[in-house]
Amino acid sequence: MALDDLLRRLIGSDVSDLHFKVGRPPLLRKNGALVNAPGLPPLSADDTAKIAYGLLKGPQREELKTGVPVDGSYQLGDDCRFRVNVFRQRNSAAIVLRQIPMTIPDFEDLNLPPVMREIADENRGLALVTGVTGSGKSTTLACMMNFINRRRKVHILTIEDPIEFLYKDNVSSISQVEIGFDAPGFGDALRSSLRQDPDIILVGEMRDLETVKTGLKAAEMGYMVFSTLHTTDAVKTINRILDVFPGHQQQQVRYQLAGTLRAVISQRLLPRADGKGRRVAMEILRSNATVKDYIENAEKTSGLKDVVEGGRDQYGMQTFDQHLTMLYNEGVITLETAMEASSSPADFQRALSFE
Repeated sequence: MALDDLLRRLIGSDVSDLHFKVGRPPLLRKNGALVNAPGLPPLSADDTAKIAYGLLKGPQREELKTGVPVDGSYQLGDDCRFRVNVFRQRNSAAIVLRQIPMTIPDFEDLNLPPVMREIADENRGLALVTGVTGSGKSTTLACMMNFINRRRKVHILTIEDPIEFLYKDNVSSISQVEIGFDAPGFGDALRSSLRQDPDIILVGEMRDLETVKTGLKAAEMGYMVFSTLHTTDAVKTINRILDVFPGHQQQQVRYQLAGTLRAVISQRLLPRADGKGRRVAMEILRSNATVKDYIENAEKTSGLKDVVEGGRDQYGMQTFDQHLTMLYNEGVITLETAMEASSSPADFQRALSFE
């Protein structure tokens, strides 16, 4: 079967990822669970090698021969795009594809809280979307960029590895830089971006000291910087950024972060109670005088969760447990799902009993 025909057979609205490995039929991640693709035989080493080479561009094929995992992207006609990762296991090629819709969703499509529009409208500073792999961070950021693109006459510069969602200029002008093709690395691309007259910079991921350092510098210089981290809540996000720096620099970084941070959005994708896909649950921290004080003072940082919990009505903040309670009360998720996703199941159930 031709590669594109195979991919068209496998994709669907409830499929987020495709896995190819020797000895198993293609695997589909449907609503968070991996299942065998129906009606297809187990793959051979020759099968996975052909799929890998069909998905990769010339330089990437050479890179794969060295044994280094390769990231890329692949467009399936006008149907959809994929983020591609090819790696070696048991001396054979294995491939994971993440499906990227061609249409960028709106806030309403994703059921995002209204405060997300206010965060997208920030003019300068740093906003981070965090969560584990597969929690929808890229989709949330794309939704925010699309919202800006429809409303503001600005230059949006994205730095990605690889480019995922494709944007078309609307009111904004959008430039998309792909690591490995348009720039050698995030640090180089981010430094160069400061000379390219951006208003908004989207960095696909803050991976290392150089990227975090330059991102903070850009935010201090008056640009609006959006990025992602693989952290699970607001407090862990603050600590992760600080831990990137040597100990003797961390207090200075606290002052920088307190002055530039506008929001931390941490998210998890949860199965819906009706079995129809998944729904995002979010913890949202927004900057105010109290948040700045708690970031600057190391002995207070662990108490940010209480600040978030108390900032719901005035600032639109919310903890995971607050959002989970709302989703459960609305019948969107089950009690079992809510408790499994909560920060403290015992505290979550106790809070429910007092409602």
